Amino acid sequence: MKKIQTWGALIACLLVAPVANAQVSTKKIKKHIHYLASDALDGRGTGSAGCEKAAQYIAKQFKKIGLQPKGTDQYLHPFSFKKAKNPHGGEDMESPEIHSQNVVGYLDNNSEFTIVIGAHYDHLGHGLDGNSLDANPQGKIHNGADDNASGTAGVIELARHFVNNQKKEPFNFLFICFSGEELGLIGSKKFCEMPTIPLAKMSYMINMDMIGRYRDEKGVMIHGVGTSPLWIPLLGVVKTDLKVKTDSSGTGPSDFTSFYLKNIPVLGFFTGQHSEYHKPTDDVEWINYEGEKNVLEYIIKIVDGTCTFPKPEFTPTRQQSTTARSFKVTLGVMPDYAFDGKGTRIDGVTQGKPAQKAGIIVGDIVIQLGEHKIDNVNQYMDALGKFQKGQESTVIIKRGTEEMILKIVF
Repeated sequence: MKKIQTWGALIACLLVAPVANAQVSTKKIKKHIHYLASDALDGRGTGSAGCEKAAQYIAKQFKKIGLQPKGTDQYLHPFSFKKAKNPHGGEDMESPEIHSQNVVGYLDNNSEFTIVIGAHYDHLGHGLDGNSLDANPQGKIHNGADDNASGTAGVIELARHFVNNQKKEPFNFLFICFSGEELGLIGSKKFCEMPTIPLAKMSYMINMDMIGRYRDEKGVMIHGVGTSPLWIPLLGVVKTDLKVKTDSSGTGPSDFTSFYLKNIPVLGFFTGQHSEYHKPTDDVEWINYEGEKNVLEYIIKIVDGTCTFPKPEFTPTRQQSTTARSFKVTLGVMPDYAFDGKGTRIDGVTQGKPAQKAGIIVGDIVIQLGEHKIDNVNQYMDALGKFQKGQESTVIIKRGTEEMILKIVF
């Protein structure tokens, strides 16, 4: 307890820089997202021409800002892979090889340790890899404005801030935009296998995945707060008007997982699910640019608060699923991953799928599926994996204060 109190006092002394010095521009955020989520990039599918255009745009921004190139080929960090047969099956050696690249820039403050700030820039292309939630995705561009043009814009603008803030922090910065995230965190895994700075010299990693849809009722979820004993005391004293929720786990379906698995403390920022997730409708008109600016300024305060702790202690946490699971059935719903109550709250329902036919609507909370009780989204996923196509069962939902039993056919 004494150690935590000492940290709190030290951190509180650091939080004196006014937010006005953050130099975060909603105009620049909007510019980046509008380009990255434009039809000209054709959905930024990993290995596609549109994904390559996005990489070149990011590299151009890094150079313009003044970051040093820190890939294996200037700003680029190329890699290749073969798609998996399924989320648990490893690479399919009969599938064609896919070539893509991460984009990496470096701010050298002549320090021993380096903070990594990252986000994935790839998306679904036309949704042909089975990860679109649109009922008929063929021929439709999935622009991915929130997922994850928003996080990519965040990396660029945080880089601009830390280059131009007229401060020299006691650590360096490595800014990385990953490809291949939508196919299984491929780019971040490849980078951690072939890092351009030693993993042992990485202080911690901050990840941004879908930070463009801030809503007061959902707030911002911060994953990974259990990966270092520093995080909870620090977040307790960093002031913000944002509604903040936290999750302790260092693993999950985004790129912070790859760094956590190398024993590096992580924080992952996420402003919540929505009905446009993994659909062609995830477009620029839904983005809350002022909300993203506020999230980025909050991240800046957190980074400033670590200046006395250039190498935070790492602690292991409970495990969550890091990839989409292989199911034989689907309900056709989008869970609210930021919901912190009992059960699984439904954020979206797909027309024509079992949930919609059973009468489930947005806002319902699933508390039991068949004989399996549901306390959280992981239990929901585990339960779903136990059913077969064509099987009949029941689902118990809570709608307001009322519990309802619905029949469902998978």
